[in-house]
Amino acid sequence: MLVAAITLLTFIVPVIVRMIRKNRYFASEQFLAHKQQLATIVSEHNDIANYAAEIRNSGSFKLGESSTGRQSHLASSQNTSQHNYRRNRNVASHQMPNVHNCSLQVVRNADVDPIKYLMKYFRITADETHLADVEGLGDDIARLEGAVANLQSREASITSSFNPPAFILKHYADEFMAHVGVELSPIEVPYPIYVFEYVSAGGNSAQRTTVTLNTQTIDALVETMSEKIRWRQSAAGQRALMTARLRESIKARDSYACRQCTISVAAEPHLLLEVDHIIPVSRGGLSTVENLQTLCWKCNRSKSNRMPTAQI
Repeated sequence: MLVAAITLLTFIVPVIVRMIRKNRYFASEQFLAHKQQLATIVSEHNDIANYAAEIRNSGSFKLGESSTGRQSHLASSQNTSQHNYRRNRNVASHQMPNVHNCSLQVVRNADVDPIKYLMKYFRITADETHLADVEGLGDDIARLEGAVANLQSREASITSSFNPPAFILKHYADEFMAHVGVELSPIEVPYPIYVFEYVSAGGNSAQRTTVTLNTQTIDALVETMSEKIRWRQSAAGQRALMTARLRESIKARDSYACRQCTISVAAEPHLLLEVDHIIPVSRGGLSTVENLQTLCWKCNRSKSNRMPTAQI
C-alpha cells in the first residue's frame, strides 16, 4: 500500500507543481504587459482566422463526378455463397460521386496518367466553362492556403515574441494561445480527392488510385485543358492561365504591395496578399495580365465582385 501511495505521489506532485507554475506565469505582470502590447497583432490574426472561415464556407471545392453507382441505391445485393470462402473483405464504394468503380487496368492507367483519366471518367470537359471552374477552384484553394499559412506564421511569431517557458509550450500550448487571445482556427484546406477503385467480384482483391487536387495537380489540369482548347482554335483559349506561377508573377510585378491601399510586405512582413480580377470573372473578366492585380486580404474582401469605378 505504501509503495502504491509513493508511486501515485511521484505522478501527481509534478503535475500539481507544473500547474502552479503555469498559473503564476499567466498571471505575471510581464506576461500581461506583453499581451497588452500585442493586442493589435492578435486582433489582426483573429480577423484573418475569420476570413479563412469565409473562404472555406463560400468556396467551391469540387469539380466533376463519376456516373458509376449513381443509381445503386435503387437495389440491394447480398452474397449468398454457401461455401466457406473469405468473401467481402473489400467492399466497393458505391453512391460516392468522387469514386469511380472500374477495372484494374483503368486503376493502373490512372496511376500513370492521372490528369487524362480524371478528365475522362469524372466528366471534366476541355471547354471554357469547365476551365473557368477549375481555375476558380484553384483560386479558392490558393486563397485558403495563403490564409492558413499566414495564420501559422503569425502564431509562430506571436509565440516567439513571448518566449514562454518550454513546459508551457509542451503541456499548455492551446491554453497559452487562449490566454494571449489568439483564436486558433481548425480550418484545413479541403483538397478534392478523386478515387479510381477496383474491387474483385468476390471482394478478396482491391486496388485504388487516388488523385488529390492540390495546387500542383490543379495547375497541371488547367494547362492540359487549355492545350486541348487551343488545339480546337478557341480564341478564348489564348488567354493567360490562372496558375500558381501566374499569381506569383503578378505579385512580383506589383512589388508585393496592395494596389489599393499600397501597403507592402516590406512594411508588414506578415501581410496576406492575394491576386484579384479587376473585372470579376462573374462579370466577364478574363485571367489576363492586364485584368489582374495584387490586393491585400482586407481590400480584396471589401471589393468582393464589384466592378472597378472610374478614376476621376
